[in-house]
Amino acid sequence: MAGRIVDEDMKRLREQIHIEDVIGEHLTLRRAGADLIGLCPFHDEKTASFHVTPARGLFYCFGCGVGGDVFKFVQEVDNLSFNEAAQQLADRIGLELHFTDSGSGSPKTGQRQRLLAANQAAAEFFAAQLLTPEGIKARQLLDDRGFDREVATAFGVGYAPKDGQALHRHLGSKGFSDEELVQANLIRANGGWDVFQGRVIWPIRDSATTTLGFGARRLYDDDRQPAKYINTAETTVYKKSQVLYGLDLARGPIGKQGQAIVMEGYTDVMAAHLSGLETAVASCGTAFGDDHARLLQRLIGQPKAGRIVFTFDGDEAGQKAALKVFNLDDHFTVPTYVAVAPDGLDPCDLRLQRGDSAVRDLVVNPKPLYQFIMEDRVARFDLERADSRIEAVRAVAPLLSAIRDHDKWQGFVESLAGIVGIDIDKARKIVLASHKASPAGAKLSPKPPSPTAPEADGSTAATLPGEKAQNESPPIPYPAANDPRLAAERGLMQLMLQYPTYFTTDWCGLDPADFRHPAYRAIFEAVLVSPLGDGVWIELVQAKTDDPVVKRLEIELSVAPLMTEPNEAYADAYAARVRLGRLNAQLETLRSRLQRMNPVTQAEDHQPLFAEVVELEALKAHLTRQALGV
Repeated sequence: MAGRIVDEDMKRLREQIHIEDVIGEHLTLRRAGADLIGLCPFHDEKTASFHVTPARGLFYCFGCGVGGDVFKFVQEVDNLSFNEAAQQLADRIGLELHFTDSGSGSPKTGQRQRLLAANQAAAEFFAAQLLTPEGIKARQLLDDRGFDREVATAFGVGYAPKDGQALHRHLGSKGFSDEELVQANLIRANGGWDVFQGRVIWPIRDSATTTLGFGARRLYDDDRQPAKYINTAETTVYKKSQVLYGLDLARGPIGKQGQAIVMEGYTDVMAAHLSGLETAVASCGTAFGDDHARLLQRLIGQPKAGRIVFTFDGDEAGQKAALKVFNLDDHFTVPTYVAVAPDGLDPCDLRLQRGDSAVRDLVVNPKPLYQFIMEDRVARFDLERADSRIEAVRAVAPLLSAIRDHDKWQGFVESLAGIVGIDIDKARKIVLASHKASPAGAKLSPKPPSPTAPEADGSTAATLPGEKAQNESPPIPYPAANDPRLAAERGLMQLMLQYPTYFTTDWCGLDPADFRHPAYRAIFEAVLVSPLGDGVWIELVQAKTDDPVVKRLEIELSVAPLMTEPNEAYADAYAARVRLGRLNAQLETLRSRLQRMNPVTQAEDHQPLFAEVVELEALKAHLTRQALGV
């Protein structure tokens, strides 16, 4: 296994990779002073609490407590090791990483990067094959769908030859081993046959345009795989529940427009983009799910103003797909809508028959998702009859029983009453009666609290994603951010981590004993042994910190905004405030001792103690003036 990345490569990575660019590919960020903020990708939230501080190369979520540098972000969001995350970042700038190996010292490349490189080489191979004589049938299919050669090139569409090992031979000549190609699901383990044969190929990319896998459409009647569409199987880099086709093109527009349009197929997405709907995406070989919803909501970044529009087919399959999305209602923080084309045409056919404007018009006035579902259910009943109207409400009632948000539930009931043509109170009674009779409804319970959220009083530390929870209580508790007793210590630590050069060489005379909370004391102890000026300050401090709770607190304080623009006097004032806390306690103890002594009979002990009190009183006066900035 590869060892440590050589220092020179790490230095180049830190210099050339900008954290705001990397994180901006996963969620929409907006400016808030010196920071950028957005919806956290690690927990569900409706108000942005995820902060990125480009000046320090750090991120931190004040909601769930996850934070760190750009390497930590990539590790968490893609579930990678540190080296794999570094390799992914190096790939962005074309940097070849070198690793020290305890055995030979030779450089090694991570598995993830090899699989991504194999996918990219395969995508280039497929694209080239589309232009060969054998690729004519694939070109004809694309042409029949309204896509010429220029469009195919823009979307990276390709062709997999019928020769069952053409891709295998090509990638083998490029230096990829059979083991790597099997792991990438490009060839099969038994016999080395290509996974994709005689099919039109669409590369599936992430938001950074890296090819993660492929989708393939059947072309020939003698294809041994009967499915019309097949996709790359789950691999280390391809998780179908976490990818969306077209995201590489739509990511930017989704954030700018505050809207995402979810379609059902590759050609639908192509047609939408060609028609001017730049926010169109599609799930790949799986139903739209929780992870897809979270991904789009992060990119939209506007919970109140944004929206997601689904373009389901008008057939039964489309109705089922709509129902699956409706069941995710509690997972959405943005409004959801449905757009169904006239005559049930999919967007690609709509463009062919009625032009680009018809595709654009499709999403101008979509129906709210819940209304679409209700109307579909209600349409099966004869609403001219009183008993059928009641049955129609009962048919929709189970859907409403799963809604936990009371205001939403009330609104849906009112809409249902309007659709059916029944009194609102009567509709409410029917729905409530159905809910009470439903065992499933009785079992519903609120979502459990996030395991990464800190306790309200800050008394216990949170478990960070990727770390194992300990059986025993953590050695250091997490301090509450709003504890007025610790405000000076918190503010001082923010300054030390963000502006260390504003402090004198002896850190304004501070001592670890000046800190009442063990977490702040631990940070100061790490500061004392960190060589200022020899590298990135927060990384140096983190390297001297062992406790994970303290590490997390360091990241939080490194990005937490300050109340004012600091300077040396501001730093001196905070240091004085912290020193005063301990000094006041010392004076109280000494005065109490003096009061219990007789200055005549105990003069030998009283006089030096009195002198010490006078000296400390003078120091207190000095620190008080310093704390007040006078």
